[in-house]
Amino acid sequence: MRFPMQLNSSLTSYIMKMKLKGVKKYPLVLMLEPLHLCNLSCMGCGRIREYKATLQDMMSLDACIGAVKECGAPVISICGGEPLLYPEIGPLVREILALKRHIHLCTNALKLSESLGKFTPTPYLNFVVSIDGLEKTQEITRGRKGIFDIQMKAITDAKARGFRVITNTTLYKETDVREVEELFGRLTKLGVDGLLVTAGYSYDAVERDIFLDREASHEKFRYILKLTKKFRFFNTPLYMKFLAGERELKCTPWGNVTVNPQGWKAPCYVITDTHYKSYRELMENTSWQKFVDREDPRCKNCMIHSGAEPTAVEEVGKSLKDLVEVVRWNLS
Repeated sequence: MRFPMQLNSSLTSYIMKMKLKGVKKYPLVLMLEPLHLCNLSCMGCGRIREYKATLQDMMSLDACIGAVKECGAPVISICGGEPLLYPEIGPLVREILALKRHIHLCTNALKLSESLGKFTPTPYLNFVVSIDGLEKTQEITRGRKGIFDIQMKAITDAKARGFRVITNTTLYKETDVREVEELFGRLTKLGVDGLLVTAGYSYDAVERDIFLDREASHEKFRYILKLTKKFRFFNTPLYMKFLAGERELKCTPWGNVTVNPQGWKAPCYVITDTHYKSYRELMENTSWQKFVDREDPRCKNCMIHSGAEPTAVEEVGKSLKDLVEVVRWNLS
């Protein structure tokens, strides 16, 4: 099975519960950003640029756990910033796991090897390591020499200790898809549990024009789509077809809600119009429809998984063909 049985069970029961309650807008994932401080300055990162005036701000442990409970999402993506810089990352992970939530701890892995002692392997915990290319590409996109070797060692160390490791690869204008294929081969040999891919979002705060428009995204991801028969991807088949231009998916901006030291970020993970003090205010006060239909100019080229994957999950329930495809994919 592609996903742990516990995750399949949690997601299914959660979605059924929301349906039975008649709740139409609910998150599948909480993007929990306890801080935006980072030990890298990555080429395509909008966070460290957008929040540069508040990089030293952090959420308290109590605030983080309160947000997890308030939101109710079954999956918690601890991101930022670099979450391994968060002083209470160990207690944070333990308390979230005690709530039986699934964790994707997103990291650049610079501090992963030395931090493994703070955690205990469990199907509920996944380290998600961001890797966009091989040695030279990683040094360019991350701005640090030798980072690729550090990341590969960190993955090896984590797998040796029994942890689940997923990688996330973002494609940009200059991405060589054949290099990505080689990268996936090397990661597979290390025993990673799954591969995630997405198209980079065109952040206004990033001055250099490195991002893909829709047509260019389709071209690159048509090649990546062929690799799904060769490697263990964690992106759903429907989302992969969306990236390749074979299927259209509207956005579900509330599918991955975001909270950070400034509050609940609206309207979505990549666009910031305002911050609300509570999850309820976010859900009740955001004008969702224009983002669902991608009418906002900032949505034009967005194909990021935080908005499209929740839509793909909803689409599965509408079509027997899609359901069969996803079941086969998950069992493969």
